[in-house]
Amino acid sequence: MAHFAELDKNNTVLRIIVVHNNELLDENGNEQEALGIAFCENLFGSRWKQTSYNSNFRVRYAGQGYTYNEQYDAFIPPKPYPSWVLNTTRLHYEAPIPRPSDSNEDSMNPDERVYYDWDEELGNWVRV
Repeated sequence: MAHFAELDKNNTVLRIIVVHNNELLDENGNEQEALGIAFCENLFGSRWKQTSYNSNFRVRYAGQGYTYNEQYDAFIPPKPYPSWVLNTTRLHYEAPIPRPSDSNEDSMNPDERVYYDWDEELGNWVRV
């Protein structure tokens, strides 16, 4: 099965639909994204981009509210805070300053875990 993301005029993902692979096959039996896009447009109108459930292309699987970035040919998750910036290598948003180095939320020992949340008003990480 193939997955397609419907995009609004700002390239924001509105929804994801599943399309049978047969709809993407050309006369030689090869899958073509353009055929899937045409199928979606004929059914629903609007604009569509294929997304990979296994993140094999376009960096990651699209989600509702994600944005398709044409420059990077990638689906970018929503920006969590206005001050966060896009990491153009990993293609996701990051805080303008790194999380404190003593953060160890994944520690196996719950008593040793140190949590931080981003505080947009302070522009900094706050220990929870």
